[in-house]
Amino acid sequence: MSGKRLIISALVLALVQIGFLSWIIAGRAAILRNGKEVLLKVQPIDPRDLLRGDYISVNNSLSRIPVKLIANIPPGKFSSDDTPIVVRLKKGADAYWLPTAAWFGQAPTPATADEADIVGHLAEGWDLRSPDMTIAPEYGIDRFYVPEGEGMAIQNDMRVRPFGIKLALSANGAAQIKALMDGETTLFEEPLY
Repeated sequence: MSGKRLIISALVLALVQIGFLSWIIAGRAAILRNGKEVLLKVQPIDPRDLLRGDYISVNNSLSRIPVKLIANIPPGKFSSDDTPIVVRLKKGADAYWLPTAAWFGQAPTPATADEADIVGHLAEGWDLRSPDMTIAPEYGIDRFYVPEGEGMAIQNDMRVRPFGIKLALSANGAAQIKALMDGETTLFEEPLY
């Protein structure tokens, strides 16, 4: 009798794990399929991960945010604590989206049709005293993996012409990289699953 219970328990545990993984994958696919698309410029950085292969580092216009964009820094607050940050984006004349405002916690108003919000995380200890300082939020979109052998060629091309990443943003600001762009040409696109 205990052998049957053990087998049933193992099957239930396996089904729960499969369900959880499916839920994560489906959530990512939903953002890629239905999210608002924004385009960010990227800059070249060493494109090799020994375990996963070639990638393009997403060092972009969101990598460093000026402190002066943060609208709700409490008086007397000198450094960041471990907190979420919302960055409002607006499409520029060159089709790339740029940060226009930021808030700790939540944005006070929803983004308009020509704006988008991305939610990041700001680690503890960033200096908030000077408006000329910058901070570096983490958005979970720091790498885009490409087929093996492609990373160095793309990195070299990035030094002579603009490249970008197309993001898909959910209504709550979660981001997924959708595609790597060479100007207006899509080089690589993320599959939904």
